[in-house]
Amino acid sequence: MRSFERNFLEKQPIPHSLLRTIRLLGEYRGKETLFTQQTPQVLESLRQVAIIQSTESSNRIEGIEAPPERIKKLVEHKTTPKNRSEQEIAGYRDALATIHANHANMPFTIGVVLQLHRDLYQFVPQQGGRWKMTDNEISETRPDGTKVIRFKPTPAHQTPDAMERLHVLFKQEWEKGEVDPLLLIPAYILDFLCIHPFTDGNGRMARLLTLLLLYQAGFEVGRYISLEQLIENQREGYYDALYKSSQGWHQGEHSLLPWWEYFLGVMLLGAYREFERRTGELTSAHGAKSEMVLAAIRKLPRTFRYADLAQACPNVSRPTIKRVLARLREDGSVECIKSGRDAIWEKKGSRTS
Repeated sequence: MRSFERNFLEKQPIPHSLLRTIRLLGEYRGKETLFTQQTPQVLESLRQVAIIQSTESSNRIEGIEAPPERIKKLVEHKTTPKNRSEQEIAGYRDALATIHANHANMPFTIGVVLQLHRDLYQFVPQQGGRWKMTDNEISETRPDGTKVIRFKPTPAHQTPDAMERLHVLFKQEWEKGEVDPLLLIPAYILDFLCIHPFTDGNGRMARLLTLLLLYQAGFEVGRYISLEQLIENQREGYYDALYKSSQGWHQGEHSLLPWWEYFLGVMLLGAYREFERRTGELTSAHGAKSEMVLAAIRKLPRTFRYADLAQACPNVSRPTIKRVLARLREDGSVECIKSGRDAIWEKKGSRTS
């Protein structure tokens, strides 16, 4: 809750590079919306892969592993868990599925957080869905075997009040709308991890809550690109940014900038760039991009501007769009009623209706 107290957010310096990242993420969100309309079959294949990768990576970060073929069967509900690791993997699978399917109808409350943690541990003897009963710590074991405490989270007896206050303050900022959600979400995640409210599962919960909050802010790239796999591949940067931004947290003297830069500039922007790369590869098959143009034309008004068509096909080159229009004009399906830079076209035949 420290990141939301005493106008802390307003005092944080935001460099121009971070503002550019936020603007770029907004542009990518627009492209994502267009792709959901134009290429649903492409996105479905990405979605299926991302679910498996997310389940595998988020658990593997915490040292929970299983053979890839077992994880695939667990995610597809084609088998039942055989051991503790598979039980935890199955729990993450179900919590992830809940967010994918119901995020729009999940108010971001303490109850939802506890319910997701309960789902995470539904297959294991350990009871989920309740705050830690004893103090915990964040530590690392160095190569020489020595253990070093990196951070001491909020004591167990203060955790319920700390989580309640975090949610109250976060909701106030979210509803005021004065701070960009892309700054609020990582601030919440940092505070959640500094409180470390559960005995176990805090890292996985932080990644699940990241996905939920991004969905509720309109950024759904995590449905198609595994954010968890990106974090796993950049694990050192992930932990380093958290460490830097957690220093001084208890006193409210920490800096959100290292964590903002990682969360937005490395993880989220990296996900959108990977999304763009993969959709480009999947739509580059013979005829796929032409079909995208045809689908876009069908959805445009009877009279449409070339600029509107180009905007509706963000991953299709202009020469390809022009070739499709030329072919349609030859068979009488469309007619160019105004040429030049501001070209206007009109649909004529049934092929484009």
